[in-house]
Amino acid sequence: MPVDSANQVIRLSAVLIVKNEAKKLEACLQSLDFVDEIVVLDSGSTDDTLAMAKRFGARVEINTDWQGFGVQRQRAQAFARGRWVLCIDADERVSDELKQEMLQVIDGDDCIYEINRLSWCFGRYMRHTDMYPDWIPRLYPRLLAGFDDTRVHERLRNSNRLPVKRLQGDLLHYVYDSVRHLVTKSALYAEHWAIAKQESGKTGSLWSACLHGLSCFLRMYVLKRGFLDGGQGLLVALVMSHATFVKYADLWVRTRTSS
Repeated sequence: MPVDSANQVIRLSAVLIVKNEAKKLEACLQSLDFVDEIVVLDSGSTDDTLAMAKRFGARVEINTDWQGFGVQRQRAQAFARGRWVLCIDADERVSDELKQEMLQVIDGDDCIYEINRLSWCFGRYMRHTDMYPDWIPRLYPRLLAGFDDTRVHERLRNSNRLPVKRLQGDLLHYVYDSVRHLVTKSALYAEHWAIAKQESGKTGSLWSACLHGLSCFLRMYVLKRGFLDGGQGLLVALVMSHATFVKYADLWVRTRTSS
């Protein structure tokens, strides 16, 4: 079991990748009062993100050579020392129930744990659309698992075929600050997706963009009962269907204009 310079056993490392997250980081770090170390890898913040992380005793590292979310998470994990890694983002908070579960399972056998993320969006928790349930693997043994190098929507690799279990407590996700933030964030992910697809030799069409956009709306608002989340459900379904259209349209544009 790893130990720090004060001979304290490091069981659990919380690992974050950040950039200009001063507005949300403090609440996230406050919810991590149960971990043995916090690792923050910054990609070029110009606000108070670094100072805030240091105030909470985090180990702060900087790498501005951005190659996508997957690679950045790999780099951040390399700085961790705990047996277990909790991968968490600055806009997420560990609920009390989830905290107690984690403290219990990290004394057990090696396993990958999926956590259900509950998103707060424009005044309410979103319990429908594609936003909930939202099971994501976030707690795992540091030396036995890690993220792939995908630019966006990176995945945790389980090459050692560890058992996968689920924790019951929610990971609270304060995902969007405003409609502008929602649109900007979805557009950024769409761009990363199109770049990755182009690099892998994929092509797109405007008809495909239209069909995928319509399919996204019907899935989120009708099949996933987004209408039960009120106006917020309609707003998210509309913006995400537009983002889906944009990512396929972006891919089409890139393949038409590339030389």
